[in-house]
Amino acid sequence: MRWRLLPLRVDDAFTSMAIDEALLRLNSEGKAPNTVRFWRWYPSAVSLGCFQSLEREVDLEAARRHGVDVVRRITGGGAVFHDYHGELTYSVVCRGDDLPRDIIESYKVICGGIVRGLENLGLRAEFRPINDVQVNGRKISGSAQTRRWGSVLQHGTILISPDIRLMFELLKVSPEKISDKFISSVFERVTTVERELGKRPSFEQVRKVMTEGFETALNVELSEEEMEKAELDLAAELRPKYASQEWLRKR
Repeated sequence: MRWRLLPLRVDDAFTSMAIDEALLRLNSEGKAPNTVRFWRWYPSAVSLGCFQSLEREVDLEAARRHGVDVVRRITGGGAVFHDYHGELTYSVVCRGDDLPRDIIESYKVICGGIVRGLENLGLRAEFRPINDVQVNGRKISGSAQTRRWGSVLQHGTILISPDIRLMFELLKVSPEKISDKFISSVFERVTTVERELGKRPSFEQVRKVMTEGFETALNVELSEEEMEKAELDLAAELRPKYASQEWLRKR
């Protein structure tokens, strides 16, 4: 089976979320193919899960101070810091019938692409239910999923070399916890590609091995193609929603 691979994009948070929803909507209508894409966030951003409280999760003053966008996703899960300099993000959009109905099994299939991509870099990775990928027992990727209109959107992080200290400035963590001891404890649970490899690969290198990983995990051939005009138009139409205070502060 052939799926589409979109070229690597760099967009602001609101455009990125609008693209994901546009792909999901049009895929559900049979107007967009099953798609895998990789992307980066510029400027860096914090994304909130659909059901999270903005005030409880994000330090908005710190976000303003650092020039970091804040956006709400249509997927669930927790607040995530997306570092322009240190993270690659992926999205998979497909028909629901092309994945297992069981949620954990569907996560396992898609996250299998991350597992195999990391293995292609020489790392020993494993899927950790519900929606994480680990290397040497430490989280290196987390994902979130939504099923709407008969199609599935799953997107997630690939931690290459993010700024962990900045992450905890932006998320609601008590100031006394932002210490060298606390950061060290985080690194007992979280890791990065750079840390595990002992060197930092390029974004393009990571994208390449992840593309191969998804081809294996999904048993598909990925063919690189641009987005269609209808997809770009719908994303442009949806972007104001994601940039609005009404959407951001809905909870």
